[in-house]
Amino acid sequence: MSVVLVTGASSGIGAAIAIAFAEDGWDVMAAGRDEGRLEEVADVSERIVTWSGELAESGDCDELMADTIDEFGQLDCLVNNAGVIVRADVADTSDEEWRYTMAINLNVPFFLSRAALPYLLQAEGSIVNVASDWGLGGGERAAAYCASKGGIVLLTKAMAKDHAGEGLRVNAVCPGDVDTPMLAAEADDRGIELDTYLEEAAADSPNGRVATPEDVAALTLFLASDIASHINGAAIPIDGGLSA
Repeated sequence: MSVVLVTGASSGIGAAIAIAFAEDGWDVMAAGRDEGRLEEVADVSERIVTWSGELAESGDCDELMADTIDEFGQLDCLVNNAGVIVRADVADTSDEEWRYTMAINLNVPFFLSRAALPYLLQAEGSIVNVASDWGLGGGERAAAYCASKGGIVLLTKAMAKDHAGEGLRVNAVCPGDVDTPMLAAEADDRGIELDTYLEEAAADSPNGRVATPEDVAALTLFLASDIASHINGAAIPIDGGLSA
């Protein structure tokens, strides 16, 4: 038995990751804030157990980790996927928006990784952080988001170096545009029809399309597998070649 904990699992990339792991035979703790949508994800496979709650503070992350161990007795992979985006430059980003973005996108992965570390070292497991291609290069009107995702990339590399000798692997996936509710919300925020927004995003990509959540899930599952046993500290773009 192998066990994975996935955050932000109620929709989009996180839901696709939870389902992909379950279909591959893993037991899954799917964590998120929307209990109803989490139950829809859990309906796909009896291997998926749900956890609904907030993860803004370290105590919340400790509670989630304790509940995961109580449920399964072990942890083999942590997928830090939950994330938010604020579309604003530095001048237009409020203190609250900055702190909230950092709390969800950077603090929570740090807190959860710290809580998971003893169990992952025991299992010689792995962490996969869902960063962004805007964590590798800057994006427009997303100062807090870019800073947080850049932080995730370097947290990934630092943890990989610190714990490689103990058998832990830590990698990051860095998606470009992905057809998710977050992308739909961004289109709505800009007053653009979703189909039009997707067409514009696809036109910017060298391979002519945006990613699907399943694309990102497949890469995440690969990085957690034994096939990727010599991949450590990598931040892998999945953007159709946009960042090449």
